[in-house]
Amino acid sequence: MFNVFKAELVKLKRASLSLSTLAAVLFITGLTTSLLFLLVDSPQGNGREGIRISRETLALPSGLSLSFSNAAGLLGIVALCIFAAQTAQEYTYGTLRNLLVRQPSRMKVLLGKLGAMKLFAIVVVVSAGIVTFALSYLFAGVKDISTAAWGTSDARSAALRTFINVIIATIGYGIFGMILGLLFRSPISAISIGVIWNLIIEGLLSVFVEDLAKYFPGQLLSIVASGGTENISYKYALITSYAFLLGGIAIVAFLFKRRDVSN
Repeated sequence: MFNVFKAELVKLKRASLSLSTLAAVLFITGLTTSLLFLLVDSPQGNGREGIRISRETLALPSGLSLSFSNAAGLLGIVALCIFAAQTAQEYTYGTLRNLLVRQPSRMKVLLGKLGAMKLFAIVVVVSAGIVTFALSYLFAGVKDISTAAWGTSDARSAALRTFINVIIATIGYGIFGMILGLLFRSPISAISIGVIWNLIIEGLLSVFVEDLAKYFPGQLLSIVASGGTENISYKYALITSYAFLLGGIAIVAFLFKRRDVSN
């Protein structure tokens, strides 16, 4: 399994993948952070779904990590696309057969690939978090927002919790992408279905149907990243979302062992 892990890391470290992913993620988080602060006085809102986050809220110890948690959903979509593509392309390119020649155990191949992609996701999230925190200080100075509370122990605890929650949520999105990659065995199909489901189907249905968000894994992972909401607790969102994912992994793992290795 460790050899599969190392082999997958070699693929993930390719400049065409790693640098482009980092660039996309840093752009997303940078844009989210800049809009949060630059539009702080806008009556149209400066947060997700038009929510208005005031100067007083940003000046709180939790204000430092607000922009990072707001960007978690987009970070998750990036992870979903990477995990789905890296999994499904083994079928498209026919390289899975070669992997199984060197490592006949399909579960070890699956776990090794998952471990490498999880490490890659953690590195990307940490990089995005560092940039987000730096930009938060920069734009707070531009908009004359007090950062005195950001240096307290409460702020550090809030930042650490946010890091952990965003990593958990991002990996969850990635696992969802891996499930789709194993199910459809096509990068284009897996990515398109995953993005449409999370951004359009779950988003629209959650808006128009009350309390439906607590049954959607994508919505629940977003709630995990934000630390819970008034209607859905962090504990419920974490347990339920990963229960969905574990069920999906069990199904596709069974299919992975039984189906032919070619697409």
